[in-house]
Amino acid sequence: MSKQEEFEHMEKYVLSTGIRVGTQVKTKFMVPFITKATNEGLYIIDSKKTLARIQTAAKFINRAEISRVIVCSGREYATTPIEKFCEVTGATPMLGRFMPGTLTNPLLPYYIEPQLILISDPQTDEQAILEATNAGIPVIGISNTDNITSKIDLIIPANNRGRKSLAAIYWLLAREILLQKGQLKANESMKYEIDDFETKITEEELEEESEKPTPRFGRAPRQ
Repeated sequence: MSKQEEFEHMEKYVLSTGIRVGTQVKTKFMVPFITKATNEGLYIIDSKKTLARIQTAAKFINRAEISRVIVCSGREYATTPIEKFCEVTGATPMLGRFMPGTLTNPLLPYYIEPQLILISDPQTDEQAILEATNAGIPVIGISNTDNITSKIDLIIPANNRGRKSLAAIYWLLAREILLQKGQLKANESMKYEIDDFETKITEEELEEESEKPTPRFGRAPRQ
């Protein structure tokens, strides 16, 4: 398989994770990243812009002291992607509820002073964004079509709700960070594959997920 064929294969696989599938709502902040809507009314994100923003985000992260890059999320599906991302890159994970005062109250025992914050959903991680903004800490945010991103310094437009999509985003970002640092060559494989970044769920949960209708791509509805 040639390098071009490998790239095309990877691109198809990444798209199959649903990374570009948005919601039925779009905000004015996310309009520049949307290409069309499906017959079901789901807005589709421009995957080329997603990949370009991942490259830009990697540059931002590599300018910081990696241990002082905090990756946080209150989303269950973001747990494994963040854990693997931090293992590979050396960033610091912060999972679950973001405790008030973490970035703004030096008197608290869990107070920290990161150089950069990476969040998985502007809505779920609203507290982290608010405190980072007040503390003057830049925020990189994975944002879906329905997110309000007025306090995000760098948007990575992508589906931030799906297990496979979140795994793909964090895998791609981790790989790009290592490539830019020179710790990985373009023809080399990472320690983990995209599937390894995916949060695993029970058979019952998987059955429920499989029963959800699969979006069909077609002509956009009239606006």
